[in-house]
Amino acid sequence: MNTLYRPNADRILAGVCAGLAHRFGVRPWTVRLIFLLSCLLPGPQVVAYLVLWILIPGEGRPTAV
Repeated sequence: MNTLYRPNADRILAGVCAGLAHRFGVRPWTVRLIFLLSCLLPGPQVVAYLVLWILIPGEGRPTAV
């Protein structure tokens, strides 16, 4: 299993979608498309993205144990 982190190379905004795609073994554009389509539904998608941006460590940063 891959670890969850925000990559430096394949990010567009913060790297959250690219990190999730890398973690689950799918293409980043698939996760980005799912996120954009989910924004058409009511719910806290943008808030969830911001929380993941804060919680997921960036590539090359030490992770908390």
